[in-house]
Amino acid sequence: MQLDSAAEAAGVGLITYDTIGSTNAEGLRLAREGNRSPLWIAAKRQTSGRGRRGRTWVSEPGNLYASLMLSDPAPPDRCPELSFVAALAVHDAVTGRIPGLSRRVLLKWPNDLLIDRNKFAGILVEAEGANLVIGIGVNCMHHPTGTDYPATDLATAGVRTTPESLFSPLTAAMIARLAQWRRGEDFSSVRADWLARAGGLGKSTRVKIADREMTGLFEGIDDSGRMVLRAADGTVQALAAGDVMTAAR
Repeated sequence: MQLDSAAEAAGVGLITYDTIGSTNAEGLRLAREGNRSPLWIAAKRQTSGRGRRGRTWVSEPGNLYASLMLSDPAPPDRCPELSFVAALAVHDAVTGRIPGLSRRVLLKWPNDLLIDRNKFAGILVEAEGANLVIGIGVNCMHHPTGTDYPATDLATAGVRTTPESLFSPLTAAMIARLAQWRRGEDFSSVRADWLARAGGLGKSTRVKIADREMTGLFEGIDDSGRMVLRAADGTVQALAAGDVMTAAR
């Protein structure tokens, strides 16, 4: 794994592992020990990878597993926006390598990426005090089966890439997207870019929230990144969390 020159110039660090429990957990541990940020932690394999809501993230070799550790990246109420910042960076890194690929890659609220309507990447933002990690998993060569939402990998989708070839442009894209965000002062431009790449806008969408489900038209995201869902009776709700279960079109 190597950093892009833009990331190196910005003072970003990098620690790599062959095998680790979780790059997110390691990032938070390093932060507690006083390691400086920004710092990438990348691994070829995770033994305890995790996704949102405590889900296991299958972590076979051949996929990208990396976390960016940041110290005091923004006021706490703005930090959830980093999932949208990171999603755009992953989109930039993946689609920037192959002309025309951007038409096939969409963003799924709140923190996943789809190719041909199947999930191939996810993001997990975790905070501990003033320290925060942005965990990124990209299915380059393998994907799990039997998932609630259909999954795939880039190789299956006909996109040839490796974790190493994807990581460097990702580190450059993250620097650019963090600069655009400006510690949360310009989420409006991030929001606009995210919506321009979002799947399912204006479509009927089913969202699972805890032990219930809601269905409505996906009208976008608000100034806080919440999903705006219009029910059949015309009522509008802004959802802060949930799992979109309908494949985006």
